[in-house]
Amino acid sequence: MNVKPLYVTVVGSKHYYGPEVFKVGQKVKLIKDYDNPYDDEAIKVESEPIGTVGYVANSTHTVAKGTRSAGRIYDTFEDHCYGRVIFIVKGDVIVELLGEEDHEFI
Repeated sequence: MNVKPLYVTVVGSKHYYGPEVFKVGQKVKLIKDYDNPYDDEAIKVESEPIGTVGYVANSTHTVAKGTRSAGRIYDTFEDHCYGRVIFIVKGDVIVELLGEEDHEFI
């Protein structure tokens, strides 16, 4: 069975440690942010051992073409899932969501 890969845009890194903390191939953890007062579908992105490094884009103004918004992937996992950094472009980070077999956080 051939499953089409899903991609998301990570934004807001400038409010944390900047896009410099990301490296192509790096695994990240996407976690539902249930307590976010601004967005009911907020998904924060963490990098071990740093912690929060950004959020999955959830606005038509910030979602890169060809990627999914936080709202589009929110119901596809329980509390968290994992992804791998594919591209870093102008401060935005494109992450491919990983399948269940790849959900080991490194």
